[in-house]
Amino acid sequence: MDKFTIFGRPSCGYCRLAKVLLERKGLALNWIDMEQEGITKADLEVTIGKPVLTVPQIFHGEEHVGGYTELVSYLEKVA
Repeated sequence: MDKFTIFGRPSCGYCRLAKVLLERKGLALNWIDMEQEGITKADLEVTIGKPVLTVPQIFHGEEHVGGYTELVSYLEKVA
């Protein structure tokens, strides 16, 4: 299974929940601290191709999953 990538901030509760959810399921993940890396929502908009209003923004491999709620639904379908 491809690795999940979470673009988030340490102060974001849903970002932390997404990380914990993937860790508990034993799924490989890459956490990217947007503050530490200097990544903005506008930067993510370029990658995703649509406005980014919230974090986390989660990818599975190259596929954009969405935020925490979308991650939960996505995992129900693929797991």
